[in-house]
Amino acid sequence: MKCFKIIFLIINLCAFNIISAQTATITGVVLNEENAPLRNVNITSGAKGASTDTNGFYVLEIVPDQETTITFSHLGHKDVILENLLLTTNETYEFNPVMKTDAIQIDGVTVTPTGEKSVEGILVVPPNIIRKIPGANAGVENILKLLPGVASNNELSTQYSVRGGNYDENLVYVNEIEVYRPFLVRSAQQEGLSFANSDLVQNVKFSVGGFQAKYGDKLSSVLDITYKNPTNFGVQMDLSFLGASTSVETVSKSKNFSSISGLRYRNNALLVNSQQTQSNFNPTFLDLQSYLTFRFSKKFHLNFLGTLSVNDYRNEPIDRKTNFGTLIEPRALIVNYEGNEKNRFDTALGALKGTYFVNDDLSLKIISSLYHTVEEERSDVISRYELGDVDTNLGSETLGEVTNSRGLGSQFKRARNNFDALIFNLSHRGIYTKNENALEWGLKYTHEDIRDELRESEFIDSAGYSIRPPLPEFINNQPEDPFNAPIVPFTGVSSRNSIKTNRFSGFVQYSERVDLSSLIFYYNVGLRSQLWTTSGTEVAKVSQAVFSPRAQLAIKPDWKSDMLFRLSGGVYHQPPFYRELRDSTGTIQPDVLAQKSVHLVLGNEFSFLLWERPFTLISEAYYKKLDNVNPYTLEDVRIRYAANNNAKAYTYGTELRLNGAFVPGTESWVSIGYLKTEEDINDRGYISRPTDQRVKLGILFQDYVPDMPNLKMYLNLLFSTGVPGGSPSYADPYDFQNRLRDYKRADLGISHIFVGGETKFPEKHWLSSFKELSVGAEVFNLFNNQNSITNTWVRDVDSKQQFAIPNFMTSRVLNLRLKMRF
Repeated sequence: MKCFKIIFLIINLCAFNIISAQTATITGVVLNEENAPLRNVNITSGAKGASTDTNGFYVLEIVPDQETTITFSHLGHKDVILENLLLTTNETYEFNPVMKTDAIQIDGVTVTPTGEKSVEGILVVPPNIIRKIPGANAGVENILKLLPGVASNNELSTQYSVRGGNYDENLVYVNEIEVYRPFLVRSAQQEGLSFANSDLVQNVKFSVGGFQAKYGDKLSSVLDITYKNPTNFGVQMDLSFLGASTSVETVSKSKNFSSISGLRYRNNALLVNSQQTQSNFNPTFLDLQSYLTFRFSKKFHLNFLGTLSVNDYRNEPIDRKTNFGTLIEPRALIVNYEGNEKNRFDTALGALKGTYFVNDDLSLKIISSLYHTVEEERSDVISRYELGDVDTNLGSETLGEVTNSRGLGSQFKRARNNFDALIFNLSHRGIYTKNENALEWGLKYTHEDIRDELRESEFIDSAGYSIRPPLPEFINNQPEDPFNAPIVPFTGVSSRNSIKTNRFSGFVQYSERVDLSSLIFYYNVGLRSQLWTTSGTEVAKVSQAVFSPRAQLAIKPDWKSDMLFRLSGGVYHQPPFYRELRDSTGTIQPDVLAQKSVHLVLGNEFSFLLWERPFTLISEAYYKKLDNVNPYTLEDVRIRYAANNNAKAYTYGTELRLNGAFVPGTESWVSIGYLKTEEDINDRGYISRPTDQRVKLGILFQDYVPDMPNLKMYLNLLFSTGVPGGSPSYADPYDFQNRLRDYKRADLGISHIFVGGETKFPEKHWLSSFKELSVGAEVFNLFNNQNSITNTWVRDVDSKQQFAIPNFMTSRVLNLRLKMRF
């Protein structure tokens, strides 16, 4: 959560270790057996102590990086003893004990940090927040979208842009294995599920720029997800109107084998049917994932990650009515549809990771993965539209209806697209650590085999004749000249491509921590390189190479205030993937260069106590200079590249995030950011890029009823200014710089925890078999804001003017949710 205050210029190129602060913090709410807060509870840890306030809230600072025992005592209640608590520097750990009158409780814990000072500038997202915070597409990405540098104006999508980049510029890893998403998805309602299964997640790290050399070759961000290694057997279920999920955790008696598997089903009909386009919508999204760990010995571990997903999307649009314009000149678009869409995306991933611990200082890894996707689009949709003025006469019988038609026409869209991709990865990674120094290296080979058949067309009929493309060969000078051009689609693409790419990449980086008398100093320097060769049927063989030096620096002064300063910078390249090689006609351009970005990031973290509760203020500023830019258009979530490098661009911005216990015993945050990104195409001057979203405000807030702490509320609020709305086909983007309306959204979740945390039941109680049980309701788009993601362009027959008609997203939706764990 970032709150506006000061702007420290950020150059945040990721490092790996953690800078020490002076303390760690334990906080929470102490309850009695009736789940009512207890006041004046004494909390002691050695010579340090604290007590709870009238709400049962407490905060206690302890010594980090050493085992600590904490005792909770209160007159009339048995002590609660928390043993072997080990927190790292600047960690905040939440512990909510229930004090009883009949037994002493002993609790041992292993803590996963909820927030730590990192020279990388990497945000650590607590998994419990990911699983609790409501959203139309809840999960890891739902939380990321509340960060100031992350933009997404589409609640149905799990894709996001970071600091002016697009959806293709983000790296995603699960347990060091790079993962991919389907390629042909053109609208968010076709996506279904995020790759990351929230029930399986143990740790999430996210960097919005300036990341280390070890993380790969993309321009914008890294999402680094770690799946669990279970220590006990467990079953979890999550049921709602939007679908269901279940996960199973197992561990062998010898503890040498463990597994966690998750099955998810999703149906977005509840959300999609709230849009203005009425349809018969029948999608099924199914996903199965497993992560297995084999511990053959203390020195050798073998992990397997397997995933299988099926997105079967079927849609039969019926009609649509959209009101737009102004109060003085209201207009409406009425559309009737025939036809349907049938899209299917089948993906599978299998990966093996072997880790050999040579000794306490040296570990070596071999990682291999095979990703296969088979995707197809089948679409035949005819739409007949009427564009006209709306009757605003209060006494009229046709109030609110279209009375004066300004345009009549029809449109026929057809698609027969097939995509088959096989991606193989084989890599080696190693790390050698000695004292506070670390040397890391890696080598990777990637083979991409892609077969693509692209056939789609759009026919437009207006005023009784078919509209041809506005190209020189279709200029009609009748009756002066005879016109015998063939009838062709207004837009059409037909191509068949078979492409193979071989990539060799590697990195080396060194990090060191130095403790000086008045400060702690940390630096990381690294170099990354990639060589790739592209070839294919009727495609010339082309080889290219790039080198990317990167560095990070962090300083923690020995001040009374707990502060950390970070500086990072470097060169980032993005060698073209298949989609970046294919131009608007479907032709492969193998000479496309890697896009290049120079990052400069400066950041500051300030930890402090406010209202006797822990808070952290993070401020960053950044600048990116981009060359060899490959311009693109963005419609919904579909990206179409120009497949050339005829542009240059820049991005700069500032961000602030404040997180802490706004409500005792909870973690919330406020974040705000400003961004500007523009590109210059063919030296014509700078215009806004499709992701130029200037102001972003995100709030994540958790609360509970003081007398009923198991009744909890989760709220996320999002405001962002509008992005460019695009331009009609064949139009010059320099002539169309209008923006979509501001994006405003609030999602509310309320749940009652019957079992969980410190709320447990005796063995004979019917709830004793549950480890967790909660029931809740979620309200998506609480204030029913009309948000739009794209425009539909409709021509006025009389004036030949084209109107940008917004395509609105989902309206208010109620969802019920049941969660249980055994």
